[in-house]
Amino acid sequence: MSRIGKNPIIIKDWVTVTINASHVAVKWPKWQLEYTMPNGVSAVIEDKNILVSISSDEYKNLWWLVRTLIANMVEWVSTWYEKKLVVFGVWYNVKIQWKKIVLNLWLSHQVEFNLPDAVTAAQEKDPKWTDILILNSIDKQLLWEVAAKIRSLREPEVYKGKWIRYIDEVIKLKPWKTVKK
Repeated sequence: MSRIGKNPIIIKDWVTVTINASHVAVKWPKWQLEYTMPNGVSAVIEDKNILVSISSDEYKNLWWLVRTLIANMVEWVSTWYEKKLVVFGVWYNVKIQWKKIVLNLWLSHQVEFNLPDAVTAAQEKDPKWTDILILNSIDKQLLWEVAAKIRSLREPEVYKGKWIRYIDEVIKLKPWKTVKK
């Protein structure tokens, strides 16, 4: 049996949790996260705790997963997460237009990336005039997905040093090929 699935989830004072059949909604005064549980898994609220249970041993693999996802929602809804991306290269730049990011990545066209409603973006320049794209959200999973999609538009180029990378990511540049004399 799952040890993680048996643990109760403690609800914080400022968080409101509602469970309707297989739908879980976690609300904070400004934000809301929702999750639909798979068949065979159910959740109940008892004394400021959420208890997750399964209908049979067939669903024991989902028990700890659902419990962890709901616990993460309770934690995430009150926390603001941030992910920074560095856009580095000659002629590479970023423009933010409301819920859209326009990227010039030295392609034949500008790349327009539409942001989901739960993600906000900001831009800043570092002292070397490199663009830094700052993404914020309360949904950590969605934030990492969006950051990964933006990074995949122009993955790190280890020879020329042009890239979109995470700010804490280290890229080791390779030397160019040399001609033997």
